[in-house]
Amino acid sequence: MRINFYKYHGTGNDFIMIDDRENLLRLSEEQVRLICDRHFGIGGDGLIRILKSKEADFEMVYYNSDGKLGSMCGNGGRCTVAFAHFLGMIKTTTRFKAFDGLHDADIISSSPYIVKLKMSDVAKIRIHSGFTLLDTGSPHYVRFDENVKKLDVYSFGKEIRYSNSYREKGVNVNFVEVEENGLFVRTYERGVEDETLSCGTGVTASVIAAVELEKWTDGSPCAVITPGGKLRVYFTEFNDTYTDVWLEGPAEAVFSGQIALD
Repeated sequence: MRINFYKYHGTGNDFIMIDDRENLLRLSEEQVRLICDRHFGIGGDGLIRILKSKEADFEMVYYNSDGKLGSMCGNGGRCTVAFAHFLGMIKTTTRFKAFDGLHDADIISSSPYIVKLKMSDVAKIRIHSGFTLLDTGSPHYVRFDENVKKLDVYSFGKEIRYSNSYREKGVNVNFVEVEENGLFVRTYERGVEDETLSCGTGVTASVIAAVELEKWTDGSPCAVITPGGKLRVYFTEFNDTYTDVWLEGPAEAVFSGQIALD
């Protein structure tokens, strides 16, 4: 079996994109792991199939690099919008289906691609001593630290993700530092089981946690720097709920090719 693919990244969070509008592709967990493997496959934090949809312009089906179906992926969603535009499926505005429901998106620019993606509303925010839990389409554990650039994100993130509280279902772990003009965020991602250069749902969760804890008081939007680049999060806070939450940033095509699978 030979599969045509495109490689995209959103601030270093990279994905293998497959045009599967005819819904013919059947991939096993082992095959997805192989495709995402950086030594024996193409390499990526995840794999995304783009399908036709009766409810929206298209459907995004996201797999983590461990081969399992994933929850919502913010950067992956933005890359999928850019890919759908490249395929001629959409113009500059779209609505698509993802794991957590329907999402709107706007293409701000196509050269290079800058995509603004509407995220789910966030209402249930659990503040604990030293960390905050919330779901922005995927579950996130947000911890504020100093000198996050030097933090051992892999070791600390893995310890939290595999602790008794989160071992079964998993959680993404965000380490956040408040800077003068925004936030700096690093993320350990479940399903990848490593630090990724950026995480869209994690950046969104970090901004909302910062506002909720009054660590960010300059309102919307909030600029966020990740190891892979810069994103921007827009939001409206009303009656303990965050609505009109948008994630904006680059979505870049890297290369295309064909991979052969047994």
